[in-house]
Amino acid sequence: MPSSIPTISVVICTYTEKRLSLLTQVVESVRLQTLTPDQIIVVVDHNEDLYKRLLMDFRDVVLVESQAQPGLAGARNTGVSVATSEIIAFLDDDAEAAPDWLERLSVFYDDPDVLAVGGRVEPVWETGRPAYFSEELDWIVGCSYRGMPRMAAEVRNLIGANMSFRSDVLEHVGGFNHDLGRQAVKPLGCEETEICIRSTLASPGARIVYDPAAVVNHHVPTSRGTLSYMLTRAWSEGLSKAQVSHLVGHKRALRSERRYVRTILPRAVLSGIRDWGTGRDSAGLGQAGAIVAVLACTTGGYLRGRQIAHTTRSRAARTTTAPEEAWRTVTT
Repeated sequence: MPSSIPTISVVICTYTEKRLSLLTQVVESVRLQTLTPDQIIVVVDHNEDLYKRLLMDFRDVVLVESQAQPGLAGARNTGVSVATSEIIAFLDDDAEAAPDWLERLSVFYDDPDVLAVGGRVEPVWETGRPAYFSEELDWIVGCSYRGMPRMAAEVRNLIGANMSFRSDVLEHVGGFNHDLGRQAVKPLGCEETEICIRSTLASPGARIVYDPAAVVNHHVPTSRGTLSYMLTRAWSEGLSKAQVSHLVGHKRALRSERRYVRTILPRAVLSGIRDWGTGRDSAGLGQAGAIVAVLACTTGGYLRGRQIAHTTRSRAARTTTAPEEAWRTVTT
């Protein structure tokens, strides 16, 4: 444990009654932490009926309604605005924390050069992992994937379901970008990538740490294991990465993805084909095919996103239209 344990607020954002039972388990997992948080903050994203219901169910948490535009980024920023601790940890409303989650995250903040710390997100499949869904693709369902560090290491960005930041870092960079990230059922993302990059740019020499020993278990519904969802999410990831690239630069936005595409995915495809050919795993060919399809969709989404950015810049040279307007209106 660090010599001086920082105070920690945990922010959990929610938007639908469909996850109420999961949310209850998530909040309980935070209550039972070996390192007790100073605050448990539940932010309701523009759902007044849900907010009123939670007023009755959660009397010992800080319950607030999002004061920003709809979407996960705005809800997180609302949580940050009411947090009073040195460290702000974020947990999804369907991601149950292991008992020592906060304790493991807090250890790294003894180093003043550490800006943010996150951990492993383990998928808990509602009806079992689909045979064609390889672990290399677990990022599609918001989880840690094969190829990520197996021990504590410096990384470019953290996973949104399991991350924490120094509060002064979030204040310094202005919080999460409202034009990025998931909005209701639209499977966009990358707001975590963008804020992590902005944080390190604002503090040269500082570090972001990923520790796979700090675990949360993320519920994955059956609908997110379908090929349709995989490809939709892949396309959206490409769009989102293109927008991040537009904001922070091509090299910074795709540094981790280059290694993933050049080494992790080819190895997984070859392994799947080999396992299928030798009879070791009959699902191997399906896994290889799914990886190729996901890569193609992600690339297509990225190229479409770059096209949107180019069109936006051209319009901006002739009109007063703000660049982000095109992103809000053109997402396919």
